[in-house]
Amino acid sequence: MARRKHRATPPSAAAEKSDNRRHLSMERSAYFARREAAKVLKLVLQGDAKRQSVGSIKTLVYGPSVRNKKGTFALICQTLKYLLIIQDVLKAADVLNSKWKKQDELVYIVTYDILFGQVSSSAVGDAEKFLMRRKEALQAALARLLVKKKVKSVEELIALYDIPDISNPRYVRVNTLKMDVETAVLELQKQFKVQKDDLVPDLLVLPPGSDLHDHHLIKNGNVFMQGKASSMVAAALAPKPEWEVLDACSAPGNKTVHIAALMRGKGKVIACELNEERVKRLKETIRLSGASNIKVLHGDFLDLNPEDPPYSKVRAILLDPSCSGSGTASVRLDHLLPSSAPGQAADFTSIERLNKLAAFQRKALAHALSFPDVERVVYSTCSVNQVENEDVVKSVLPLAASNGFQLETPFPEWHRRGLPVVEGAECLLRTDPKEDKEGFFIALFVRRSSGNRSEKPNVTDGHTHRASTAKRSYVGAHLNLFKMFAHAHLSRRNCSHCDCC
Repeated sequence: MARRKHRATPPSAAAEKSDNRRHLSMERSAYFARREAAKVLKLVLQGDAKRQSVGSIKTLVYGPSVRNKKGTFALICQTLKYLLIIQDVLKAADVLNSKWKKQDELVYIVTYDILFGQVSSSAVGDAEKFLMRRKEALQAALARLLVKKKVKSVEELIALYDIPDISNPRYVRVNTLKMDVETAVLELQKQFKVQKDDLVPDLLVLPPGSDLHDHHLIKNGNVFMQGKASSMVAAALAPKPEWEVLDACSAPGNKTVHIAALMRGKGKVIACELNEERVKRLKETIRLSGASNIKVLHGDFLDLNPEDPPYSKVRAILLDPSCSGSGTASVRLDHLLPSSAPGQAADFTSIERLNKLAAFQRKALAHALSFPDVERVVYSTCSVNQVENEDVVKSVLPLAASNGFQLETPFPEWHRRGLPVVEGAECLLRTDPKEDKEGFFIALFVRRSSGNRSEKPNVTDGHTHRASTAKRSYVGAHLNLFKMFAHAHLSRRNCSHCDCC
């Protein structure tokens, strides 16, 4: 019996079959990305509606539960950017039945992909199929919206909705416990344009949008993604290698391991953190950094007795307490959330919350200034609110003076200083959320000398020459700080200490 010859598939048919398989694979990948994005978007929108922090979008997306991190993050950001337009289109088209009205987040994401992204007619998924059958109605509703708003393009419509496009440089801090700065520059230059920061020695600047989450230097702890203002905090403390240093509110630990690196792995860093879950994050950061001079203390900083032997020799304290996080709103992408849209009413209930935060901050700073051997205390927040910054400093100045402390000027070459509502404001440091992409506040207290602690120096006198220089340039710049404060308004969220901190 003759063997039947196998008929070869024509090249064109084989190529078409391969394309179909690839297309189906892409559709399935997009299907899962939309579902992952919808879960995160639901958490974010629910938290925004209640004015409660659920973590930044980046923190939620780059958690272990999300597989396609890069695609999911991009999809959420784009959907949020177009969210007000999508909501108006869906309302005008009136295509949703009761089933899909209960799945708002998935509907928003699929609608974005249909109108502005990529969804094919062969898309898998019930939501995709349902909305694709109504694609013409959605497109017609969008066209009517353009006419109603008297604009000619979607780009003009986005501008009309006043959706800001904030593009931030990517800062990475070299972990000098594992790698020197020059080696890090050479390694990163293989993929990115790299510049050294002009203020913080171990900080590098990469172009906006540089994706380093899967980079081997990040995974190995050789470099940390950390904003410039956040990196200035430990540098302002300037601990000496042989010192004992206390980080009072330590998690997630970026500043803690920065202190350890500045001490060249010597001395001792006590990392205090009250929240049990955040202690886990802190320990992971320390492990990744390779620091061996850090001791984690799971407890309340306010419960520490300054006279107890474990803390009586502490020479420097970094206090970066819970705050409103109003200065890192752009980093957390809060500007894309519905509550940040033009015309939204201010959340006046946040005033009460800010006052509660400030009460804790005042108590914690007073406690930090009571440690007997401490020579330097840095108080920092990622807030632009006066009540959490200058007002907190003002409240402790008499205590600080009685314990021999005075305000000194960190980074004297930095031109943005404190609001002129407190004596010594020219010594305080602020960063602008618009100009500097982050809004931070830093106050540096320095004890004059161990032999004169009983004296009560005037905190407005006896500043270093650097502080005097800052004061001369301060008067002409303070009006801009008021503009910055007005821009920030009141934060609506508790700071969850995103990766930038």
